[in-house]
Amino acid sequence: MTDQLAATSLYRVGRWSARHPWVVAIAWLGLFAGVTLGHRALGGVYSDDFSLPSNPAQQGASLLKAHHPAAGGQGGQLVFTVATGSLARDRGAVEQSMTNTRGLPDVLAASDPLTTAATAADGRTAYSTVHFSTSPASLGQAYVRKVDQAVAPARAAGVSVSYGGQLGQAARPKSRDARSEGIGVAVALVVLLIGFGSVYAAGLPVLSALAGAFAGLGLLGMLAAATTFATVSPTVAIMIGLGVGIDYALFLATRHRQFVMDGAGPADAAGRSLATSGLAVLVAALTVVIALLGLYASGISFIGKLGLAAGVTVAVAALSALTVVPALLGMAGKSIDRLRVRRPVAEASAEHGGWQHYAGRLGAHPWRYLTAGVAVLAVLAIPFFSMRLGHVDAGAAPASYTARQAYDAISAGFGAGANGPFTVVAQLGRPPATTAAGRQSLEATLHSALARTPDVASVTRVNATADGALLYATVLPRTGPQAAATDQLMNTLQDQTLPGVLGPAGATGYVTGSLAGQLQFSNQVSSRLPLIIATVIAAAFLLLLITFRSPVLALKAAILNLFSIGAAYGVVVAVFQWGWGSSLLGVSEKVPIESYVPMMMFAVVFGLSMDYEVFLLTRVREAWLRTQDNHASVAHGLAATARVISCAALIMASVFFSFFLSTNVVVKMFALGLGVSVLIDASVIRLVVVPATMFLLGRYNWWAPRWLDRILPRLDPEGPPREPAASPPHQESRA
Repeated sequence: MTDQLAATSLYRVGRWSARHPWVVAIAWLGLFAGVTLGHRALGGVYSDDFSLPSNPAQQGASLLKAHHPAAGGQGGQLVFTVATGSLARDRGAVEQSMTNTRGLPDVLAASDPLTTAATAADGRTAYSTVHFSTSPASLGQAYVRKVDQAVAPARAAGVSVSYGGQLGQAARPKSRDARSEGIGVAVALVVLLIGFGSVYAAGLPVLSALAGAFAGLGLLGMLAAATTFATVSPTVAIMIGLGVGIDYALFLATRHRQFVMDGAGPADAAGRSLATSGLAVLVAALTVVIALLGLYASGISFIGKLGLAAGVTVAVAALSALTVVPALLGMAGKSIDRLRVRRPVAEASAEHGGWQHYAGRLGAHPWRYLTAGVAVLAVLAIPFFSMRLGHVDAGAAPASYTARQAYDAISAGFGAGANGPFTVVAQLGRPPATTAAGRQSLEATLHSALARTPDVASVTRVNATADGALLYATVLPRTGPQAAATDQLMNTLQDQTLPGVLGPAGATGYVTGSLAGQLQFSNQVSSRLPLIIATVIAAAFLLLLITFRSPVLALKAAILNLFSIGAAYGVVVAVFQWGWGSSLLGVSEKVPIESYVPMMMFAVVFGLSMDYEVFLLTRVREAWLRTQDNHASVAHGLAATARVISCAALIMASVFFSFFLSTNVVVKMFALGLGVSVLIDASVIRLVVVPATMFLLGRYNWWAPRWLDRILPRLDPEGPPREPAASPPHQESRA
């Protein structure tokens, strides 16, 4: 049988690891050293690439690059400011800085900042738009230092120079979020000390999680040398890797302690913990990875790679739990509870304590608890219905960042819309537009139509490329990049203004530029979110169906997870979009929800919630197979797992919340959304709604059509039922 073979294999892995702990330790130290050196040698970097080959922004950018390279490529800004007087007095220093900048590698062109259009009315602020052949963020900090050297003459003259656009992104301080990681680990240790009662038992899951998370991070760094991952990828990866790594190790260590208390030898107990809870860890990790890789169904590589980045650390964390944990347990022997801070609590004792009493009350009044749980979820989900996706711009960055300084200076000198200009490109198709007279007429008509479009602050002159194939102009919105009106303006330009003017002339129009690419990316992500949700739910449904052989349980899990993610979305919208308490998180203004956050959150939350679902249902099913009494089985499973699930959720949420210290607003969104969702899932869903529903469904929980039961492969997530500790899994009989 498939489950017996898997359980036997895991038993052997756990037993061998426990008997050869130093071999396992040396192997993991070698792995960690290898991926760390590989990361440093290959020099992988992270940058945000929102381009989509099929959208108008990318098509327009490609046309400009082909016909007028100086106006194409990746955009950045040099912003020059003086506190008093005028930049005119420092003209020589500014011009020398621009000459140096134009001579840098990968710079296609740089506009003159001292023209009337690029200088503020008070003369104290001016900016140059710099076009790069590739994204400056992909060139690393060494390139930023070259830019620093290029603008040194202006700074030496007392002119402040800040960087905007993608150059500002490249100049952001490299954040390792070390404080967040340290705080998360410290809180996890405190919770584990309270939960386990001994220093060694508390430290074991943390050591295993650290080994897996940082080895996974090094592996991700090596992959980043071959492909482009988002700037938030390493932070999200370490955040999720630490969280699931501690969870998986906690599940295994809890099972092991119970076997030791029941009289098993350390090596045998380690083997049996892998043969039972180890298979549950594999199923849970597989569910998380499937959910994360399901992001590729969006058809957007940026989103898919975010899922891949997190999936790498989840997979390595699971591997660490299945090898490092039994090795550490083998080192401990029967003294896992040494260095006690209080009397250790056995897993089985929970079945006769407060959780057993709670399970009894819930079983006696399931409708009351179910109604209360659903009401809490519904209230939390209310803000979700006003969610507005967009792009968090540099205006929300810390004041010390050069990108924020450039943003503020341009807003003060030229208006907020100058931070998000649109470039309009018209591809001329046939005469008369391609003749000199026809082109001049079209230029005037296009300029007039753009200027009359609502929410347009100004339009530059419409120019033609040297080969006469394109017309192009820059449009400044009245509102800032994050405003809903700016998004609407882009859509109006693309769908109404340009077709209305260019269509009769046989020309095609495109709205391009960095902001246009980001907004069009957001719109495409929004349209594909339902597809991602359907894909992830279908994959998880099939895995749970195979695992528990019950369509009712699989469908229930899918539906309840939708409630959980809806509530988490609601909290994120209320804090960041509505601004309820956002200042406490270091966010100074209301911001839209970053376009890819809901999609990424859904995959992560759906996958993580399966950890607790699998852990709870396996205990319930274990009791059901033994007793065929649904009420008693649900009560037993709830009482046996509630303490561990609560402890695991508190640890994971603490790890997530510790990343509030990050300066990246998107990371804060992830931290809040994931942390809240874990707490909601573990408290409201897993400890209230799921057991209440199972009490009400009775024997229907375990119903499956005979034809379905015949075709489903057999995969028991807890392996064969527990027998006397000395007998290995392949000798046990199935209940």
